[in-house]
Amino acid sequence: MRKRALPLSRSVLLTLAVLACLGLVGTWSAPAASAHSRLVSSDPADGASLSAGPPTVTLTFNEGIQSAYAVLNVVGPDDHFWQSGDPKVDGSVVSVGVRELGPTGKYTINYRVTSADGHVISGQRSFELTVAGTGEPGPLADASADQSDDGIPVWYFIVGAVVVLVVGLGVVFWLTRRPKTRS
Repeated sequence: MRKRALPLSRSVLLTLAVLACLGLVGTWSAPAASAHSRLVSSDPADGASLSAGPPTVTLTFNEGIQSAYAVLNVVGPDDHFWQSGDPKVDGSVVSVGVRELGPTGKYTINYRVTSADGHVISGQRSFELTVAGTGEPGPLADASADQSDDGIPVWYFIVGAVVVLVVGLGVVFWLTRRPKTRS
């Protein structure tokens, strides 16, 4: 009994289905590119000692930043916010106004921005206020600490890979099934 060869069109479809499945799984498992935006400078400079509070905090990145979802805040040694208004994005520069500062101590600049390629960049800088000011603090910073968005959960990608694999195997089995012969 001779084995029947798959018709050309079926074998081509089978090969394409296998390559498509491998390509999708390979794309999801590929490591992320590391050429993302990065912070190049801040004003005030990281670790600076200031006798008066700055009117604005400015961060400069090596490439453009998306204006949507930018977060830039200033938290004082009293755990209150000291920024005023929303952050403004102008190309590679992100800034926010700062109200007149109050207590002496370390002020932390927290940022979370999205680079032009969609990669989220977050971090902190700080400066030290050496002479107390007369400013009134904003809301307590701890109230917003519970509202963190860490991006898309990994399990979405795992479920997606499993679905693609199952569909791909279904296509392979469907294409390789033997046609029923009539006697």
